Amino acid sequence: MGCEHFSTDVSYLPGLQAHLAELIRSRERLMSTFEADDWARAQTMPSEEEIRRVRRLIERVKTDLDNLALDDHAQIEQDVTVVRRSRTVMRGMPRVGPPLPDVRPTRSP
Repeated sequence: MGCEHFSTDVSYLPGLQAHLAELIRSRERLMSTFEADDWARAQTMPSEEEIRRVRRLIERVKTDLDNLALDDHAQIEQDVTVVRRSRTVMRGMPRVGPPLPDVRPTRSP
């Protein structure tokens, strides 16, 4: 989220919300871990700035969505449903078939 090339759209809103929830859970879990050394806890704990950035991003997307006319809002929701459905189909590693046979004739020395 800190990269200047990062961009998102409303179709990623559920993912952003899940990411925020995971950051908060991780922070709470690490804060309650007494066995961890301070340095280890500090290195692994999500920063307040990171959580703030994700919250701001979510709020910005929601605000933009709320500012749309009802017809536009409905169209966006419909489009987002299609986009999310296509993303679930494309998840995972691409399948790579067996190598093609070498069709070049062998040369005799």
